[in-house]
Amino acid sequence: MNALERRWTSLTETLVRVGAIARFLLRLVVNVPRSLSRFDLIVAQIYNAGALSLVIVMLSGLFVGMVLGLQLFQLLRRFGSEEALGTAAAIGLVKELGPVVTALLFAGRAGTALASEIGLMRATDQLSAMEMMAVDPIQRVVVPRFLGGVIAMPLLAAAFSLIGIFGAQLIGVQIMGVDSGSFWSQMRSSVDLVDVNEGIVKSLAFGIACSLIAVYEGYNAVPTAEGVGEATTRTVVTSAVLTLFLDYLITAVFL
Repeated sequence: MNALERRWTSLTETLVRVGAIARFLLRLVVNVPRSLSRFDLIVAQIYNAGALSLVIVMLSGLFVGMVLGLQLFQLLRRFGSEEALGTAAAIGLVKELGPVVTALLFAGRAGTALASEIGLMRATDQLSAMEMMAVDPIQRVVVPRFLGGVIAMPLLAAAFSLIGIFGAQLIGVQIMGVDSGSFWSQMRSSVDLVDVNEGIVKSLAFGIACSLIAVYEGYNAVPTAEGVGEATTRTVVTSAVLTLFLDYLITAVFL
């Protein structure tokens, strides 16, 4: 097989995979109304995907905000614009770093947990047992986990951005001596609703993408220990690449 044939085969496999994921998403959307009747299952998955990821998201947001405060202060001081630190930090966190870094953390923590959990249910024939008892595993298992991830992701991104702004303020105001009034007043006057909407749209898109990849890989995992491990690895890699790709597309649309 020459290089051209290998590339064609790779392209064909990629298109088939994209089509399979699209069909799987359609199955999830069709089953969403029936799954809403068991809202307790969705709440439990919001807790698993969101609340259990909150500590790592808040810690990461604090340190990212502190680093951002240091870097932006050094940059703005060259132009005599240290008072704009609050604006620069808020826009960077709300529009870009908050949704993107949260999505990567979400994929690494919650996404792998979802994929491995559903993959283990596949490997131990629990999903097959549900089908034999006339229980749809998509409606009972997959959709609540998908919706839990989609709902949790914007909340985690908001927490990341808020803690990140606090970290930037801690460095800029408390350590570097930026005027507190200028920090907050310029932030309030410069960050508008469009910036916040961009962050919300990104976090929702990333939540849908990461949750979809996680439940798809887990549901279609090879029913072996090695297959579950490979599905977990593919979840992280695919989610990270898709997050960055969607980040570029959404940013281009808003610009």
